[in-house]
Amino acid sequence: MAEKTFWKGVIHFSGVDVPVKLHSTVREERIRFHLLHGRDQVRLKQQLVCAYEHEPVPREEQAKGFELEEGKYLLLDQAELERAEPKSSRTIEVHEFVKTSTIDLFFFEKAYYLEPDSHIEEYNALAGAMREMDVAGICTWTMRKGSYYGALQAGGNVLRLTTLRNADEVIPVKSLEIEDIPLSEKELKIGGDLINQLSAPFQPQKFVNEHQEQLHAMIDKKARGERIAVLRPRRRKPTSPDKLLEALQASLKRAG
Repeated sequence: MAEKTFWKGVIHFSGVDVPVKLHSTVREERIRFHLLHGRDQVRLKQQLVCAYEHEPVPREEQAKGFELEEGKYLLLDQAELERAEPKSSRTIEVHEFVKTSTIDLFFFEKAYYLEPDSHIEEYNALAGAMREMDVAGICTWTMRKGSYYGALQAGGNVLRLTTLRNADEVIPVKSLEIEDIPLSEKELKIGGDLINQLSAPFQPQKFVNEHQEQLHAMIDKKARGERIAVLRPRRRKPTSPDKLLEALQASLKRAG
């Protein structure tokens, strides 16, 4: 069952307008715990306490401030913050189309499904053309008092919109200063052969969240009054460089 529509907008480019509805692409199903008072098992309330007076501060006395330097703040009231909010709009403005492969995966953040709200022919034509050309539309939009920029893409017959991180948020890989060590043809062939042995289509349903399953099992056992055994995880030692090639060769022989 599809998630409910939580926002509506219009894809706009080159004089074309395609009305769409946004849906979430993921559903969080993680175990959540409540914070309780251990003595009487009553839920705890969160309070904001003044670090100087050690007393809770009521909402009407709370203020937002930007730290200019340590211990020195610039206060901003709600009216000032509202003036800085982006102008409300329902337009997803496509500025340019780029090859999908040119967008590094590190830039992708949160994805949404776009369902046609009307103009289904135009929606299908746009999705089909983008799929055939393997391009993404770089666009900007305003949603729920926030400004975003992202990538409009076609996944099959469905358009999706993914928010992108800004350039200054992504740490360049060169900052890792990883040493570039040349590999021999033999090492490349063995590595490639081993990868081919494990090649398979992507099937996410084959993998489960083991931590969540263990939590469910532990909760079920404890609810039934069973004793829970605490197991310490084993730590694996990394393979030394001189033994890595031998291990790859041995693995290929066993697979053969």
